[in-house]
This record gives sequence, structure tokens and C-alpha cells, in this order.
Amino acid sequence: MRIDVTRDVFKLAQVFTIARGSRTEAKVLTLKLSDGDHMGRGECVPYARYGESLQSVTDQIMGLPADFTREGLYDLLPAGAARNAADCALWDLEAKRAGQPVWKLAGLKAPRPEITAYTLSLDTPEAMQAQAAKHAFRPLLKIKLGTPDDMPRLEAVRSGAPKSTIIVDANEGWSAEVYADLAPHLVRLGVTLVEQPLPAGEDHALLGMQRPVHVCADESCHDRASLPDLKGKYDVVNIKLDKTGGLTEALRLRDAAIAQGYEVMVGCMVGSSLAMAPATLVAQGASVVDLDGPLLLAEDRDEPLIFDNAGVHPPSAALWG
Repeated sequence: MRIDVTRDVFKLAQVFTIARGSRTEAKVLTLKLSDGDHMGRGECVPYARYGESLQSVTDQIMGLPADFTREGLYDLLPAGAARNAADCALWDLEAKRAGQPVWKLAGLKAPRPEITAYTLSLDTPEAMQAQAAKHAFRPLLKIKLGTPDDMPRLEAVRSGAPKSTIIVDANEGWSAEVYADLAPHLVRLGVTLVEQPLPAGEDHALLGMQRPVHVCADESCHDRASLPDLKGKYDVVNIKLDKTGGLTEALRLRDAAIAQGYEVMVGCMVGSSLAMAPATLVAQGASVVDLDGPLLLAEDRDEPLIFDNAGVHPPSAALWG
């Protein structure tokens, strides 16, 4: 196979801020695999939080042998962005060769649209209230928090979107004390889930702590190997393909997590429709779907995913799979 990697930049519709910083564009890697007759694509978003960069992930991908396989990837690359791009590009290539969609090749049911969260980035309470009001028609809003002074933001968003279901993502930004203080207010304000309230290396503090709102492991959960350490701390796991290292492991993690009693959330990094496309298969029937990356962009791929009142739709064959 011929392996080609390009760096692509997509402007964001507005500044996107989380507890770790702000950005105005999404920088992604696009992998193309060609056998001479067919071409498959995959996208990944290298994430500095996990020690990744555009260059390091490019080097990992370009170091792959030309005859690598999906199962062989587990011996060649760790879970992460590089393996995600390679795995998803192989799935796409296999679908093109077979003339069948990936969901059939994977033995899955035909995918349907799924309601997705829409993310409000961290800002002043006034700005977040205005954003909430603008998007109050959406059934599910996700709020980026993660500071010691988040109560006014919570109140402001609830005021701006009184009917929307709200989930919260602290991005490891709270201490155990801050989270314990906020928890009753999360219930009062109708928050249904909180993602990664504590740093991954300090989440042992969740053991024995009351969880009046379901707590979701994000940075603490990458692939199936993460599951044993989550017991007693979390109720939900957030599956992202850039963490699992592709669709293959994401599907396996979903099944393993459900078998162990966890609910499943399917999330994303900020990327284009090409990055979200494989995740729509994992998202089928998930408790929470958060695949709004393309909604945050000012520009997207050709043949982008469709978002409407029914949710995010599965991809067209022209996009992926």
C-alpha cells in the first residue's frame, strides 16, 4: 500500500476554550492508503495532553510497513492518534474494495442518526449565558468548565437554556473539594453527567465519594486496558477514537465496558467530519453522544456529515466507510 499523510487546518467558527487553553483552529492529520485501485482515508487529532504532536504522530504513521493490517496494528502502534488514523483508513479501504459499508463488514446493524451534544466553551458567565440562549433549541448542551469559580457559569447556562439537558466537562480542572462542593448544585441545576472532574492521576479520590450525578471517565479511559482502574470511581466511560487507537478497539471497548456495567459516552476531539464518521458507528445506542466537532468548525470536508433535528447522520460513502 502507498501511505500518504497530510496536515490539514480547519478554522473554528469561534474561539474554543477549555480548562487547559484556547484555540482558533483544528490541526489534524489526514492519512490516505492506496492499493492502486482503491483509496481509504482516516483522520486523527494529535493531542499534547497525551504527549502527541503533528510531527510525532506523522513519524509513527510513516514508520508503518506497507503491508500492515488492522490486527497487526496492535503490535506496531500503541493506542492513540496514529493508530486511529491507520485503523480507520484501513476500514475505509476494505469497504471500498468490498463494495460494502463498514458497518456490514464489522457485523453491525445499519446505523441511524443519533442526537449529539453541542459544546459551549469556557468563558465568562455572561458570554456562556448568551451562547446557551443562542443554542437553547438544542436538546443536549455540554458545558466546558474546570475552574474553582464555576458556579456562576452553571447558573448562567441554565438560565440561558432552561429546557436543554446539560452535561458538564471539567477537563481534569477540579479538586476533590471543589467537586464535592459543586455536586449538589449540579443536581439542582439538572446536570445529568459530569466528565472527568479530577485529574486522571488523582481520581482515586472518587473512591467512596457520593456520585449524585453520573461521573464519566475521559482522560482516565483510553482502551480496554483502562477499565480495571475505573472500578468504583466512574459510572460512564467516554470512548474517543483518538484515545482507543481506532474503530476496532473502540467497538471492543464499548462491548467490554457495557459488559462490566458502565454506560457509554462517545466523544471526539475537535476535528472534521472525517474524524467523526467512524465514531457514528460506535455511537449507536450510546447513553450520550458528543460528536459535534464539525459544528464547531467554520469549514469542513467535502461531503460532510449531516446534522439536523434527528441528530448526526452516518457518513456517505463519499466521505468514509
